[in-house]
Amino acid sequence: MKRIKQLSNRLANQIAAGEVVERPASVVKELLENSLDSQSRRIDIALEAGGTRLIRVRDDGSGIFKDDLQLALSRHATSKIAEVIDLEAVSTLGFRGEALASIASVSRLNLTSNASDDKRSGWKITVTGEGMSAELSPAPHPRGSTVEVKDLFFNTPARRKFLRTERTELQRIEDIVRKMSLSHPEVAFGLTHNGKTLRQYPACQSDAELDRRISSVFGKAFVENALYFEEEKHGLQLKGWIGLPTYSRSQADQQYFFVNGRTISDKLVTHAVKQAYSDVLYHGRNPVFALFLSLDPSLVDVNVHPTKNEVRFRESREVHDFIFRTIHHVLADVRPEGQIPVQSTPLYSRPLSSGAELGAPPTQSNIMFQRAGVGSAGVGGRGISEQAQHYGHVLGKEPLAYETSGSFQSLSDDETMPPLGYALAQLHGIYILAENARGLVLVDMHAAHERITYERMKNASAAEGVKTQPLLVPISVAISEKEGSLVEEYAVHFEELGFDIQLASEESLLVRGIPALLSRSNAEQLVRDVLSDFLEYGSTLRIQAHMDEILSTMACHGSVRANRRLTIPEMNALLRDMEDTERSGQCNHGRPTWSELSVAELDSLFLRGR
Repeated sequence: MKRIKQLSNRLANQIAAGEVVERPASVVKELLENSLDSQSRRIDIALEAGGTRLIRVRDDGSGIFKDDLQLALSRHATSKIAEVIDLEAVSTLGFRGEALASIASVSRLNLTSNASDDKRSGWKITVTGEGMSAELSPAPHPRGSTVEVKDLFFNTPARRKFLRTERTELQRIEDIVRKMSLSHPEVAFGLTHNGKTLRQYPACQSDAELDRRISSVFGKAFVENALYFEEEKHGLQLKGWIGLPTYSRSQADQQYFFVNGRTISDKLVTHAVKQAYSDVLYHGRNPVFALFLSLDPSLVDVNVHPTKNEVRFRESREVHDFIFRTIHHVLADVRPEGQIPVQSTPLYSRPLSSGAELGAPPTQSNIMFQRAGVGSAGVGGRGISEQAQHYGHVLGKEPLAYETSGSFQSLSDDETMPPLGYALAQLHGIYILAENARGLVLVDMHAAHERITYERMKNASAAEGVKTQPLLVPISVAISEKEGSLVEEYAVHFEELGFDIQLASEESLLVRGIPALLSRSNAEQLVRDVLSDFLEYGSTLRIQAHMDEILSTMACHGSVRANRRLTIPEMNALLRDMEDTERSGQCNHGRPTWSELSVAELDSLFLRGR
């Protein structure tokens, strides 16, 4: 056996660098966090060769005192914590005191800083990774700091071999800067590469400027297809932007989550968001979002990973449920009026096409409509025809009518146009064509009715509660001691989910009943799946998902089928119910239920106005 001996400072720093400094993007992240912690309002990043030759980060923060410069490059030296108790409520991005020392051990580093307003009183310290010898010299510098990292991994060639191409490393740095610009909109960021400006993020001082920053990160289309929200409950605050279900991506590459301004990757959060979208997102697609969670620093442990990319919530179940329910409700509240800028101006009075090309309805008069209540047709009960009988008046206003001349009579001055407009015709027994204040609306009648029926069935099921189906013969399930403790801890939750179970011993339990809607499911597998969710996330939505799947199938079979001819009142009844139904923009399988073509888009198809 070899004798135990103390590692040299150089070797210890390089080992630490292996955890903290994985690639140039890691260096940029650590330096940006230091700049943000120093209350900077402007940060400029200059790169050469994807950051391998040069990384220069300059800020206008509080700066570092001359006597502290040498100490700043030492391991475990920081101004952000002093006692063990400080680790229980870390409110800064950096706090370990390892970043600069680790970076300096694998590069040639220059640190210039000034903690005063005298531009002539700055100081510079130079360190090379080989001997970690530091040289201090005067260097004029405005208040703030500049860190230059040259020749990254020059003294550890094995590490350099693992780097990707210059383009790939640059893209990873750009992603870091994007995330920082989202979490700190009040700070201006600039990024150049090989002397060329790549990104400029001006500081945001208004909502319009914030929208521009979001657009610069996600693209303009995201802002036009995103929902902004703010929610606060029990000391937790969640705000941000989530993309509409119809605005999704094949990859999960535009999903940003921040905790107290810190960008993190967390499976608990990912699971909560995924579950919130599960009822409206097309299979295989990924939502786009930028979410910001704020909570008491003492309720989150940020000291669980060297790179600080992960955190541990002290009340993980509460956080998971809060994120899920907030996003779930935001998506549920989306109505056609939230996606279409409704105009109160009179309807277009220009003539319609006269022939059967548009499938124009026969001449009718005095066809009147009113908005339907969500529950007007019951749960999977009356069809569209019976719903239409409930539309009798337009709240005392002048009736909407088709005239024999073929022109569409406008609404009265104080009557507003419904978001989805009024039906014109049915196309191929599948689509409803309607005219609204903006142009033409096309509705997939089966997909729309399927969502309406599904939501009503879910509401009825929720009102009745989850019923338990007793088993004729109790099932014995072998479990571990850890799973047994979960059964005791979550006994009330199992009961709420419709299970009747009890511990038979430390290593077995008896299942006496399961949710009635899942009576044909494998009882043992259901219990094990729920236990797995409780163990990993502190909660479960698995049972609800199974029950929703059954209700979705029932709704699909009970909805109006293609090739069924509908009357104009029937079509309008469906449109009004869509406007009053949660998540009506997508069917149960995530497909869109309606689409719109504005008059301008229609004109462009026929080159009008050119």
